[in-house]
Amino acid sequence: MSKRLILAASLALSLSACATAIPPVEVTRFHIGDPARSGTIAVEEMRGNPDISLEFRTYAAAVAQEWQRVGFTPVTAGATSDYVASVAFRRSFRPAGIDRSSDKPVSVGVGGGIGSGGYSGLGVGIGINLSGKPKDIVTTELQVQLRRRADSTMIWEGRALTQAREGTPAAQPGLAAQKLSAALIGGYPGDSGRTITVK
Repeated sequence: MSKRLILAASLALSLSACATAIPPVEVTRFHIGDPARSGTIAVEEMRGNPDISLEFRTYAAAVAQEWQRVGFTPVTAGATSDYVASVAFRRSFRPAGIDRSSDKPVSVGVGGGIGSGGYSGLGVGIGINLSGKPKDIVTTELQVQLRRRADSTMIWEGRALTQAREGTPAAQPGLAAQKLSAALIGGYPGDSGRTITVK
């Protein structure tokens, strides 16, 4: 492979990484003492979480993967887990910028003048507004509670949230679920009561 092709491939990879960059995640965790670091775990939907089946499975899978990375083992089918990780998520939308949807899409201006030599001129300017309505800002929040199954004692809890413009890769549930889960559970158990920003 020539140096030119290698350079082009490297540039394409770096540009694709920039295109899917995820905004920072704000993370807050709470726990008492030194919570468990291992054991079998089951990921379940938190009570009160609106059931959006496919989307919930995306978040549950991302959370389960992160618990494995920090030392927990997925419970086998039909067995009772040592711990239960309850998961809830929500997405909210807020308008971004000034709504210019009521602006006229096309404006026309006409101007004329007479020069010192007696020549006249006429100019026409056309302005077209192609910007459209600004995309909303999507806020995605993930909440996870870790309980000991034997007595339902909560031993750890955390929340993570991020924002992205609607329609960007960062606003897609799959990418957001991975980023939020990794930021929240990575470094488990984390500093209790402290809010940090994970990039």
